[in-house]
Amino acid sequence: MTAMAGPGTGTTPKLAIGEVALRVRDLDRVARFYRDAIGLEDVPAPGGAVGLGAGGVRLLTLIGDPHARAPDALAAGLFHTAFLLPSRADLAGWLAHAIERGLAIDGASDHVVSEAIYLADPEGNGIEVYADRPASAWRWDRAGVTMDTRPLDCRGLLAAASGPAPLAPAGTRVGHIHLKVGDTIEAESFWTASLGLEVTSRRPGAVFMAADRYHHHVAANAWMSRGAGPRDPRATGLMWFSVAGRDLPAEGVADRWGNRAVPAR
Repeated sequence: MTAMAGPGTGTTPKLAIGEVALRVRDLDRVARFYRDAIGLEDVPAPGGAVGLGAGGVRLLTLIGDPHARAPDALAAGLFHTAFLLPSRADLAGWLAHAIERGLAIDGASDHVVSEAIYLADPEGNGIEVYADRPASAWRWDRAGVTMDTRPLDCRGLLAAASGPAPLAPAGTRVGHIHLKVGDTIEAESFWTASLGLEVTSRRPGAVFMAADRYHHHVAANAWMSRGAGPRDPRATGLMWFSVAGRDLPAEGVADRWGNRAVPAR
């Protein structure tokens, strides 16, 4: 891998994840969850889909298909969509909102570069809501950026909240996409070649990749999906995600599991 020594710049990355499209069976229920739990607002989307976002920017497109199949838990596909909030105070306010609503939280972690909270939508699509620590505090060496999974100091985080924040603030965006794959080495080869990413961190069974010295724009793990074949194209879950800042063919690119990246619109 190419060494990525030096701190992050703290500037807006040239590469960015634009929006994520999910196929869902119960369109109304899932859309309501992203509005009420995550705080996204309605943003127009084409073709009868439901568009949701923040500050007028569409971050999520939901395509309803009541006949779609539920994917096997061990199949490749989406691990989570990661919604990046503009500040730690915004994350604290969202956590206060989540507690007030009694949302089922799957995990809460301090990743050194960021603080993150995990949950899932009603059809099992993983979600991360997170805030970055200042890029100037990220620690880089020849192996990449230092990341870890430590218990989140939820009390300390909540101290930064002025109260529950039920709406995602303007500036919220999809910070990264995390995929389940059958082989992380193959996934690394594909996504670094297709998007020009560099490996920023490796963990057993997982690889993290980014451009512009971000900690990761795309991650891939085989924790539950090792050896998985191509995804069922009729299943619920990830349909595509868009990418800004890279030249891609109009139809996008897709790895052998069917995880597809398309140009940002």
